[in-house]
Amino acid sequence: MHQVPRIPLINDFYHQYLIDQKSTTFVRNVSKHYAIGTLERLAGHHQRLTRRAAVLAIGLIGDFDSNATLGRALIDNDRGVRMIADNGIRLLWCRWGTGSQRRRLNTVIRMNAAHRHTEAVRLASHLIDTTADLPEAWNQRAIAYFSLGQFDASIRDCQQTLEMNPYHFAAAASMGQCHLQLGDRRSALESFRWAMRLNPGLETARVQVLHLERTLHNQE
Repeated sequence: MHQVPRIPLINDFYHQYLIDQKSTTFVRNVSKHYAIGTLERLAGHHQRLTRRAAVLAIGLIGDFDSNATLGRALIDNDRGVRMIADNGIRLLWCRWGTGSQRRRLNTVIRMNAAHRHTEAVRLASHLIDTTADLPEAWNQRAIAYFSLGQFDASIRDCQQTLEMNPYHFAAAASMGQCHLQLGDRRSALESFRWAMRLNPGLETARVQVLHLERTLHNQE
């Protein structure tokens, strides 16, 4: 007699979340029954619904230690898992460091969002000087440098971001934009392809890859 595979409890929590969209209830239920390590294992489960639930939970309650798990989920064969991972991993990137470091990083992010890029560079530089191993600080400074037209500096910070966080597809895509601004289409294509390898669902990078491939082919 064949034993019916046990359906993880997290599936029930996820079903309820899809109905009521109450993330706080989902987080509370998951936190009562699962440790992060278990959620990371479930992110590789054979059932796609379980993977979706686990990846969503990690994005909501995990920290940067789960970066590799969500990075792998970006290339999952299920589109739903990939989309949830895309949202979740961006949150994890801001959850590295102490509470004080995270608050300072969030200030830099707000400065960039408010187009106060010179101030963002200053604050990010100070954070980097005191906490060099905070990849999102490098990425946020790269964003600010790009907005200020300092494309070489932005590329250097994108490279540093990717060295510290090899799943940072946004930094790879930003580097491609910098190379475009500098007129280096081949390097731009290489960067956008890099971003696509990390996150195949990154539509902006896909468009750039197709455009640059056609453009460079026509020039040959």
